[in-house]
Formats: sequence, structure tokens, C-alpha cells
Amino acid sequence: MGKGPGLYTDIGKKARDLLYKDYQSDHKFTITTYSPTGVAITSSGTKKGDQLLADVTTQLKNKNVTTDIKVDTDSNLITTVTIDEPAPGLKAIVSFRVPDQRSGKVELQYLHDYAGISSSVGLTANPIINFSGVLGTNAVSVGADLSFDSKTGTFTKVNGGLNFSNTDLIASLTINDKLGTLSGSYYQIVNPLTNTAVGGEVTHSFSTNENTVTIGTQHALDPLTSVKARVNNYGKASALIQHEWRPKSFFTVSGEVDTRAIEKSAKIGLALALKP
Repeated sequence: MGKGPGLYTDIGKKARDLLYKDYQSDHKFTITTYSPTGVAITSSGTKKGDQLLADVTTQLKNKNVTTDIKVDTDSNLITTVTIDEPAPGLKAIVSFRVPDQRSGKVELQYLHDYAGISSSVGLTANPIINFSGVLGTNAVSVGADLSFDSKTGTFTKVNGGLNFSNTDLIASLTINDKLGTLSGSYYQIVNPLTNTAVGGEVTHSFSTNENTVTIGTQHALDPLTSVKARVNNYGKASALIQHEWRPKSFFTVSGEVDTRAIEKSAKIGLALALKP
């Protein structure tokens, strides 16, 4: 476990990664190359049905400053500048999108042994202000995530969370969607030698009175190959296999089938990430 409670986004992250990370029904290809000066260029393409989406990201690092410049198929230019540790425990992030003049945003993150704080404000006349904070330790923590629209004078996001961790179990409880959705999740390590773990998530919507239950597991077949599987109470079952065929280069095949409608074709996703 890390030192301190982390940020609000860390609440329930282990369970979310086990249940949802790397699953996809699209075809994605990513390649990263490095120039002699250390500039990283990442090109990616994603095929969604008949639509092909692509983007190119250039990353430059100079001491504690990292600049990411991304161009996508819609001619959007997205720039993110991250300053790591301008002061102990502090991180500053400035981002903006061209041609969207209202997209500019400044974010500050601060990590302490007993607190994690993240705050951002839009660079507009009537900005949206976001604040999230977590208090506690790496064993028990409680946090809130708020977003305020200064133009309308209303809160657009009101979330809260509670997290409990020990050596092999992480459990969390969150209430989201302006207190309209209650979710509980857990992540448990079964065998650390084979990276075997199980996890689950239960979500209740107060507006529709519906429950969604998802359970999943992961296991390493060998040091370079891992498998994951999940199923929910609506009969959607998914599985994936991921192989690291060279350091930091992954080939992933995932699939999803509706067990209540077997006659429908399964969704198959492929992802290839190459790094030198």
C-alpha cells in the first residue's frame, strides 16, 4: 500500500481496474517511439465500427516539467503541462484545447501523509470549480468530490466516498450523481505470486430503484500472460487475455457475450501497444 490516503480518484480504483480496465470491443493500435533527445511520440488508431479515430501525442520532459501535445482526427490540439513537485507533495497541471477557448483549466494536487487534495478551476469568466479531498490514512479514509458552476450558481457534482484497506483487501463505498447512486466495491488478493485477485461492485440507483452487480477475477498464467473475466446480473459476460511479448509492449484480446441472447454475435476487441 502507498503512503497516505491518496486522491479521491483512488477510492475504489483497484476494483474498477480489475472489473473494467483493458476490456474493449474496438480494434486499437498504439505505437510509441523515442527521439535521440528523449521526446516520446505516441500514435494511436481506433476502429469503432466503420469509423476510424486516430491521434498523435508528443511528450517532452525537462527536469520536473512534462508537456503533452495531442492532435486528433477532429483537428483538436490538446496541450497539458504538468509540473511535478514545485513544492513537496504538490503537483500543478495546466491544460487547454484549441480551438475551444473555454477549455483552459488549472489544477493543483497535494498529497500528504493524512490528506489528498485536488482542486481545479476553468480559465473563463464564469468558471467551473472542482474540488476533491480525502482525509485519513492508507488504511481508512473518507473523501468528497464537488463541482460548482459559477455561472448558474449550482453544484453540478456532489460525490462522497469511504475507503478501507489492509494487506490483501480493499473495500469502498461511494455515493455519486448528486447522491442519486450508491456503489459498494471490493478487491481481494487471493494469491500474490500469481497475481490472482477477485473483485465485485454493487450499484443501486435511487431514481430507477435498479441494482447492478458485477463480479470479476484476474490471474497470471505466467510472468508475461494474464487473464481476466467478469459477469454482471444482466447476463453480460466478458473475458480477456493479455500478453507482454516484449517489455512494455502488450497484445490484448477481449470478448463479450450476452448469455441471455446467445444467438447474438459476440463482441471481440483487439489492442496492440508497442514500445521500443
